[in-house]
Amino acid sequence: MLRGIRGAITVSADSEQEIAAATREMLTQIVARNHTATSDIAAATFSLTSDLCAAFPAAAARALGWTQVPMLCHQELPVPDSLPRCIRVLVLWNTDKVQDQIQHVYLRDATRLRPDWAGRPQD
Repeated sequence: MLRGIRGAITVSADSEQEIAAATREMLTQIVARNHTATSDIAAATFSLTSDLCAAFPAAAARALGWTQVPMLCHQELPVPDSLPRCIRVLVLWNTDKVQDQIQHVYLRDATRLRPDWAGRPQD
């Protein structure tokens, strides 16, 4: 089966270092909480709010070893009053787990986006 894992994290500034570090933190948590093997990841799509443009999150994923994973980066719609400086990801994952076993990862101020998913404990 193909399942989706959602994640989001905020950064304090639009810099290559901040975007890379936050992306690594978010992806590391996604992999750890879901016991995900990189070889089982079908694809990942990243989005950044319009106030972030200093780096591609996919570059940070490649640095983590996601070299065979197809990835795409794009900009979020600039919806008024939306959460600023936010990086989001949708990881498509080949797994036998059912949807309620998936642990989505919302970190820092991004916990506001899905408080129901943000507080789930790690296995």
